Amino acid sequence: MAAAKPTLTDSLSFCLAQLTAAAGEGLGGGKDTATNETPLGRALLALRTRHVKAAGGIERFRARGGLRPLLALLRRAAAAGPAPSQAGPGSAPSSVESAASAGPAPSPGPAPSAASSSSSPSPPARLRKTLDLALSILANCCTEGACRAEVRRLGGILPLVTILQCVKTDSIQNRTARALGNLAMEPESCGDIHSAGAVPLLVESLTACQDSQCLQSVVRALRNLADSPQHRLALAQQGAVRPLAELLAAAPDPALTLALVRALLELSRGCSRACAEQLSLGGGLGPLVSLASHPKKAVREATILILANLCAQGLVRPALGNAGGVEVLLGELRRRRGPNGAGPASQQPLVRAVCLLCREAINRARLRDAGGLELLMGLLRDPRASAWHPRVVAALVGFLYDTGALGRLQALGLVPLLAGQLCGDAGDEEEEGREAASWDFPEERTPERAQAGSFRSLRSWLISEGYAAGPGDISPDWSPERCPPPPPPPPEPAEPTSPTLGPTPLRSPRTLRTPGRSPAATSEEPWGREGPALLLLSRFSQAPDPSGALVTGPALCGLLAYVTGSPGPPSPRALRILARLTCNPACLEAFVRSYGAALLRAWLVLGVAPDDWPTLRARPARRQHRELGEMLLQNLTVQAESPFGVGALTHLLLSGSPEDRVACALTLPFICRKPSLWRRLLLDQGGLRLLLSALTRPAPHPLFLFFAADSLSCLQGLVSPTVIPALPPPMPLDLDAPSPCLYEPLLGPAPIPAPDLHFLLDSGLRLPAQRAASATASPFFRALLAGSFAEAQMNLVPLRGLSPSAAWPILHHLHGCRGCGAALGPIPPLGQPLLGSEAEEALEAAGRFLLPGLEEELEEAVGHIHLGPHGGPESVGEVFRLGRPRLVAHCARWTLGPGQCPRKRALALMGLVEAAGEETGPLMEALLAVVMGVELGGKGSSLDC
Repeated sequence: MAAAKPTLTDSLSFCLAQLTAAAGEGLGGGKDTATNETPLGRALLALRTRHVKAAGGIERFRARGGLRPLLALLRRAAAAGPAPSQAGPGSAPSSVESAASAGPAPSPGPAPSAASSSSSPSPPARLRKTLDLALSILANCCTEGACRAEVRRLGGILPLVTILQCVKTDSIQNRTARALGNLAMEPESCGDIHSAGAVPLLVESLTACQDSQCLQSVVRALRNLADSPQHRLALAQQGAVRPLAELLAAAPDPALTLALVRALLELSRGCSRACAEQLSLGGGLGPLVSLASHPKKAVREATILILANLCAQGLVRPALGNAGGVEVLLGELRRRRGPNGAGPASQQPLVRAVCLLCREAINRARLRDAGGLELLMGLLRDPRASAWHPRVVAALVGFLYDTGALGRLQALGLVPLLAGQLCGDAGDEEEEGREAASWDFPEERTPERAQAGSFRSLRSWLISEGYAAGPGDISPDWSPERCPPPPPPPPEPAEPTSPTLGPTPLRSPRTLRTPGRSPAATSEEPWGREGPALLLLSRFSQAPDPSGALVTGPALCGLLAYVTGSPGPPSPRALRILARLTCNPACLEAFVRSYGAALLRAWLVLGVAPDDWPTLRARPARRQHRELGEMLLQNLTVQAESPFGVGALTHLLLSGSPEDRVACALTLPFICRKPSLWRRLLLDQGGLRLLLSALTRPAPHPLFLFFAADSLSCLQGLVSPTVIPALPPPMPLDLDAPSPCLYEPLLGPAPIPAPDLHFLLDSGLRLPAQRAASATASPFFRALLAGSFAEAQMNLVPLRGLSPSAAWPILHHLHGCRGCGAALGPIPPLGQPLLGSEAEEALEAAGRFLLPGLEEELEEAVGHIHLGPHGGPESVGEVFRLGRPRLVAHCARWTLGPGQCPRKRALALMGLVEAAGEETGPLMEALLAVVMGVELGGKGSSLDC
């Protein structure tokens, strides 16, 4: 088959020549436009179907200068079109002169004859065909960025707006809107289109056009024009949203539906009040909720994001809830948080929307019934959602007076999560605009606006539920303006300030911020980042028995960490919560079981937090914290010494579980000041021994040993307030001025008197001695040197198993030295172990040779070095491991001394417990003796208490 014969229109040059000739014909003035219609039409058709659509064709068309004559042709066509009847504000100019001012004006030519007019198509038909082809070519070219920039430079936007205004044919409107939509993809062109007044014309096309393709192009143009917050607001203010909503409510075809939801998605970003009002008035809420289950993913996801964006406007949230939006958003958020859901970024708008829905009572009820509380709690537990935690906590404030919801939240574990939020690292809650405030309290222009909240809330609910068509259907007699105003409420009726709190310097928050029209906040109460969490905790603390939720380890740790860790003064609400809990008799047992009283004393009075133990952390001690801790402990003391408290503590100590009995025994010294009470419970009924026996068992609390050391020290102060020195009594050893040494004369080159005996050590060393002095110093040496043994006749007596350092104090002691400093010789310096040292060997030899005086002198030397003023808690366990009763008593006195640092005391007790191992008897007896203020009489002495 022969190839098709080439035509002139196959040449781009020919087509551009025809286009240039038609564009400049008005200036040449010699040709009739009817004679060039067919060549121009063929050229335009070839440009649209072949040249522009070919690969690289648009770039070649632009490079060959085709855009300039194409735009000139559009200007001529716009000038030849019928003028509109009127031009609204912001519309394009309607006169031919204004359309032609952007390009060359057509020159007057000879009028066509009647014969030619009758034989050719009517001017509107020729104009429509030319515009169709030219606009199609321009729209195709504007799909590329270089062409869009050149069209803007050549002033091609204004002719398009003029055509949109003058030619109301659907096909022309379609192609013009498509070209404007493509041009709007450039921010600069988008601003020029807005300035040219195209928006009202596009909105008018939405209501006038019936063709789906035309409507899709117009909708797309509006979507591309919504490229910035300013432009979105301008579109909403010019009425672009309501026609889109009305079209969506008319159930259009699938393609138009997709275009509508995509446009509404762009227009609803940062949703303005005008956008929300128009979408609601256009009846778009119901269709949007229905489209949330659309089978097409693009439609479904765009619709859900529109609903989420609409939640930023309080005026539309009640109606959105009535349409089923709460259930839709909750279901989608639950799906996205599932195992196969999307990432956190896609959940963010839904989390924001769900939190905003909690601002209206009617939506809170729907959210609670749809399982929204569980979903919000899941967000709070998720560490990946930490950025949203402040927003979620603020949303839960809406349930402050919903008793059922609060009970459910407490059962789900909200309180410890709130306590953790007080000092968390999450960012501040994102501020919302005034339009996002609760619509239960809408703004009204009434003189008594502050007193009309209940009436407005009722009216809003009646309108949203359909019981009233509008505000006019509700009698004005219901308004509080017709009723006498109620007396002003007290500053904070739900939170009476505890009288025990008194004036305190902790009275302003870290950050001052007033929540926008929050029904739960008062103008007197400062509001910081921690405000929502503290408000909810305060509400929980007002329950008759808040102990199960608030008097627990995590909750107390969170409150105390906030009070002591805030850079500035903490919120007074936190202090009132603690005071309210300690003043509630129902919380007394919980404070005992959870070691709460011991925690208050350690954290506030002593300045030791759980994070500070056992590793030391620099934490400045504040007088305000100590005063607060003493006040809270005094509140607990009042409860403990009441008849109810005495019965509760007695029941815990005698009939509680083993853990409760230990906790009660440990807590009693902190909260009991009546001697009759603590003596009966701790001494007569065995509470003290119960506490001591628990020291070597697994610790029920991370700070148990710290609490126990502090408790024993407090009890010691109660038993013997003015006795017991902090350190062991000083031994008669003075390193600067020692006593005269009686053994040293035997060591010189000419000893006086001369030694009559030498002791031979295993190392071969010979030590001189006097037989008479050695025999009278010890029963062992008396039998050895003056008895019937062979050594009595020997001048060189072997001493087996004795090193020179251990033998040195023995020889000094045998010759009458007391306090000459020889006992310090075998004692290792501070920081070195005592077990296996020469000191242990010397002590063992002193016992073997029946030298009790030397044993005591060596033990005092050990205490002087390792338990002296320079000794540390790590030395206590080392000394205890020697197993000497007097040293054990010294260790106990060092540990529980009244002047001892609480941290060192606890570390010493930890070392004692570790050193004691399973042999706890000596340690218990020693600690018991120190607490009771008595001295251990010997190895077999014991105390009953």
